[in-house]
Amino acid sequence: MQKTFTDQLGNEVTINWPPKRIVSIVPSQTELLFELGLSEQIVGLTKFCIHPIEMFAAKQKVGGTKKLRIEVIRELQPDLIIGNKEENSRADIELLQQEFPVWMSDIYHLEDAMQTISDIGDLVDRQPEAAYLNHLINAGFSDLQTLALSKGIDHTVAYVIWKDPYMFAGRNTFIDDILRRIGLRNVVKVDRYPEISVSELVALQPQFVFLSSEPYPFKEKHIEELQQVLPRAKVILVDGEMFSWYGSRLVKAVQYFFNFQNQILSE
Repeated sequence: MQKTFTDQLGNEVTINWPPKRIVSIVPSQTELLFELGLSEQIVGLTKFCIHPIEMFAAKQKVGGTKKLRIEVIRELQPDLIIGNKEENSRADIELLQQEFPVWMSDIYHLEDAMQTISDIGDLVDRQPEAAYLNHLINAGFSDLQTLALSKGIDHTVAYVIWKDPYMFAGRNTFIDDILRRIGLRNVVKVDRYPEISVSELVALQPQFVFLSSEPYPFKEKHIEELQQVLPRAKVILVDGEMFSWYGSRLVKAVQYFFNFQNQILSE
């Protein structure tokens, strides 16, 4: 049976439903599809779709999120490709749309992430499973916001995603929304992912600086560089997947952030 869906960019996508050959080109959405019980239907994923790791090796790799191997995708003959506006390149998506049904997400806030889980549940005939994940996420993040208020968490932070040059998560990003929900205020007021010099960062006077584990693999050795110029701030490493993956990873993120809030208070 054929069904038509509207993706989050407003495109109408007609698929053979439920789909039997899915290519997922966004790591967090790939993890969601596995969580929804679609291990048999997933035929292709990117080299960054590492969760769950036990499924990663068994699946065909179709390149990276920004540089897809189009010929490999063609060989897989998917009846559905699931992507994301921010994570995939427009040129790749437009090319794939000429040949295959491509459903795109567009996510800036937790509500968008939950809508995506619901939409993908409809898309792949896993509505009850998607609804349960959203129940857990909604309840967990509601509790996190309540705890932030009750514990008096109201700290300023700069969230670093890249080095040479330093780039930060700014406003109108999913990361910014997650920071706010756990009681933190982003000192970067510019939209999206601006480059900010060290001197500009010093002027912003954040109480905390978070070095994300992805997309740049910050390590302990990188802390000292910023700690020297920001002696009053606390520079720490954080798990980038917990702050930026917007599928079923959000369920695991709730427990991470419960512990993280306590870490913030102890610093």
